[in-house]
Parts: sequence; C-alpha cells; structure tokens
Amino acid sequence: MTLQHLILMRHGETDWNAEARLQGHRDVALNAVGRRQAVAAAPSVAALAPQVIVSSDLSRARSTAAPVAELSGLEVAVDRRLRETSMGLWEGLTRAEVVAGWPGQWERWRATSAHNSPPEGESRWQVAARANGVVDELDAGDVERALLVAHGGLIVGLTGLLLDLPEDSWATLIGIGNCHWVVLHRFMGAWRLHSYNAGLGGVVLAGGEEELAGA
Repeated sequence: MTLQHLILMRHGETDWNAEARLQGHRDVALNAVGRRQAVAAAPSVAALAPQVIVSSDLSRARSTAAPVAELSGLEVAVDRRLRETSMGLWEGLTRAEVVAGWPGQWERWRATSAHNSPPEGESRWQVAARANGVVDELDAGDVERALLVAHGGLIVGLTGLLLDLPEDSWATLIGIGNCHWVVLHRFMGAWRLHSYNAGLGGVVLAGGEEELAGA
C-alpha cells in the first residue's frame, strides 16, 4: 500500500444541478458558474500536492480537473469507473418528478441501505465498489497523494467504503457541494477522515443533506 493521502473532489455546477435534475451517466457540461467554481477552487486543491489526477470520463468532471492539473503540472488520467451513479429511469428528471412518478421510492432510496438503487440504476455500494478499483490500482503503484475528480454520489459511497462505515449508515453522510472535496489520510494501515465537504465556501451545512447523489 503506497497511498497515504486521497482527495475526492466533486465537479462544478451544471445547469442540471441548478435545476435539481438527476444527471447520472448523462454527459452534462459545466455551466458558467461551474467553470468559475473550478478555476477558483483549483489553487486550494493544487496546494494539497496531488502526484496524480484521475477524473471521471464525463465532461463536467474533466473540466473541473483541468485547472488543478494546469497549476500542478500534471496530466489528467480519465477513468470511466469514476462516473456518477447510474440513475436508470430517473436520469433527466427532477427530484419532484421522481417523487411524483414513483411514490415512496425516492425517500426509501435516500434513507436506507446502500444496496437500494433507482429503477434500472446502480446502488451506492455498486458505485463505491467500481470506484474502489481505481483506488486499489493507485495503491499498488508508487503514488502517495492522489486526486480523484468525480461526482457527489460516488464520493459519498466511496468515503463510506474506505472508512469501513456500516453500509446502512452511508445515507447519513451529507452530499458534497459543487467543487467541494473530501480528504482521507491513511494511519496505521486504515483510512481516516481529515476533512469532509471542504471548499472555498467552507463546510456546507444549510441544505447540504439535499445535495443529490446521482447529480
């Protein structure tokens, strides 16, 4: 095991984020706000001194990684395993539309087991497991500090998995704000949480629990 520091950064805002519309695997680009967020956050993330940057293949993540890479002098590797949760039949819909169309399912998915999933979509556990494959490969190399630029639902699940939290407790982790990040440090062979939902706006509390996995 070589990794000692892991930074998990969520992409900047998209128009669908602003509309509370579920993106999942849809390739929705950053909007003007998101591009500004990415540039503003880049110096703080670059100061964490990642040695490698790996991004989801979706453009909103790649565009967020680019300013950090430029400041760090690094190339961005792209890995499909860092994609957001597939939201299945819910992709493209707003939360209100899901609640109206699938009575009770939204609340059950948000509040219960990591093994629940949207209709024809992925569970938090499935997403965390595929993302953990990226972490394992980095861990088998010679990198000590890595930055993964990905998506809110993936980051919540991967954080729960790496910290070995009980799966039924993953839903208690609040969502990650746009261009906010999680930092994990390894101590005595186990991951420890250093910071959660950190960013230029501070730790997002008001409404943070409503950040959408799958967005």
